[in-house]
Amino acid sequence: MAGDKLTRAWYALHTKSRFENVVNEGLERKTLDVFLPKITVKSRRRDRHKMIRVPLFPGYVFVRTDLNPYEHIEILKTTGAVRLIGSTRGPVPIADGTIASLKIMVSTDGEVITGTRFKKGDRVMVISGPFAGVTGIFSSYRGDGRVIVNIEALGQFAAVNVDAADVEKLPEILS
Repeated sequence: MAGDKLTRAWYALHTKSRFENVVNEGLERKTLDVFLPKITVKSRRRDRHKMIRVPLFPGYVFVRTDLNPYEHIEILKTTGAVRLIGSTRGPVPIADGTIASLKIMVSTDGEVITGTRFKKGDRVMVISGPFAGVTGIFSSYRGDGRVIVNIEALGQFAAVNVDAADVEKLPEILS
């Protein structure tokens, strides 16, 4: 970067699990430009049926910086911050247009659906509900927060329609 002028850009900052709000507030206290996109979802708790605000991208916040050494260290020293996302050459900037689009999406009351959670063929486990403990292969999204999971038994497949919130992807090593 010798001779290059530092330019401000948006970067994705990986956080500790469930530390998005802590990191967001810590960076705001340091007067840094930070963005934590949140969406409204129905609470997963059985005893409550209320709407709550959760991060659109769990484990990440966006921060605008020119990556000068002082500011870079201040970002990483923030409680709950892990690292700026990038390659071996360093943090990779995110286009301003992408951040602007995210800001528009989360500012509306419309439902925001994230579709990268499961891919067809992913090994998944049902973690709650009547099929809790069942492992299978993700088949498809059905709409209204429902997914189809194929379960193999005795050389045949059976499919169950379950709530997407009740399903988690299994790590590759357990597949």
